Amino acid sequence: MKLLTLNCHSWQEEDQIEKIRCLAETIDERGYDVIALQEVSQHRDSKIIYGNIKEDNFAYLLVEELKKQGSPYNFIWDFSHYGYDVWEEGLALLGKNPIEESEGFYISHSESITDWKSRKIISGKIEVKGEKMTFYSCHTGWWSDKDEPFSHQGSKLAQKLKETDGRTFFMGDFNNDARVRGEGYDFLIKNKFIDTFTLANIKDDGHTVIGDIAGWEGDHSYKRLDIIFINKLTEVKESRVIFNNKNKGIISDHFGVEVIL
Repeated sequence: MKLLTLNCHSWQEEDQIEKIRCLAETIDERGYDVIALQEVSQHRDSKIIYGNIKEDNFAYLLVEELKKQGSPYNFIWDFSHYGYDVWEEGLALLGKNPIEESEGFYISHSESITDWKSRKIISGKIEVKGEKMTFYSCHTGWWSDKDEPFSHQGSKLAQKLKETDGRTFFMGDFNNDARVRGEGYDFLIKNKFIDTFTLANIKDDGHTVIGDIAGWEGDHSYKRLDIIFINKLTEVKESRVIFNNKNKGIISDHFGVEVIL
């Protein structure tokens, strides 16, 4: 089984359409079974195609590009909050197989779409290799945020982990550096989240953000913010950072993480 998570930084990138093509080409080449995407946006004034999906929805355009390449994927998307006042920012899950029992729910105190610190998570069940599993696409806040502390959001995720009855993956941008002790990463580990990076037989340094980005202004360190957690011990063959100019070109302000189980 192959998984990918990526914070897309969508519509904040130069050459965005070309970067969507690069992402689609990589998905087609690698054949990921499930993909979790964060910062998946559409413009508030764009034309609705169906449901809550508009014509410039990043995930919709990605799936359309994948169709052109002969790699059809199913996807779900939900809206979390406005970014920069005009972008309806949300999360997406893509799967080769149908996505069932999908859900979107807030883990932040705020559930206002006008509050950029509002944090919604989406989930769905997808059958992979004959086993039905649950996948979450996650984009959380920061440990020390006074308005929306990660401890509250992490507790909400931990409750979902306790309620699950099958193999479950929490994939995404957790905005907590895995190298920093006593903060969000350790909070999740203490609540029985298992890091696929630590289980992997083959892995790189794991760094997914290098330098100063939004939310981490003035911090130029190498950070491991993007992680794929699992709820049960599982053999992980490989965990690699991707879209970092070593393993494919850069397409976002975050690098992605691909895992082979």
